[in-house]
Amino acid sequence: MNTTRIADAALGLRHVFLRNMVLHASIGVYAPEHENRQRVRINIDLAVVDEAADTLRVGAVGRDDLARVVNYEAVAEIARTQVASGHVHLVETLAERIAAQVLEDQRIRSVRVRVEKLDVFADAESVGVEIERRQS
Repeated sequence: MNTTRIADAALGLRHVFLRNMVLHASIGVYAPEHENRQRVRINIDLAVVDEAADTLRVGAVGRDDLARVVNYEAVAEIARTQVASGHVHLVETLAERIAAQVLEDQRIRSVRVRVEKLDVFADAESVGVEIERRQS
């Protein structure tokens, strides 16, 4: 697993995450995978600009206002929408689509997306991919 720090006080970044979302997706290259949905687990990690980091003294707290943060419900909805948008052949494609849409929010500096298929092998918990993408 990548050990890059996502939350970083020196860089003014906070870590926003979505853990172990399980959805039923139409995904895969083989014929049976086109006919039946299968369980996928999605994890998303965001490095988000912490607007308050530069302006707050140590121990101070920023405004208690949803508008100043990345809303993790919106991130979850991106994953749900991408999974529901139709069949994809590759977990890589699904991960890339989620990452691209998440990065539309300019406050997000980087995103790490892991997509796992949970029911492929009887002797393995999961198979999948993890990608990391950054703002250009």
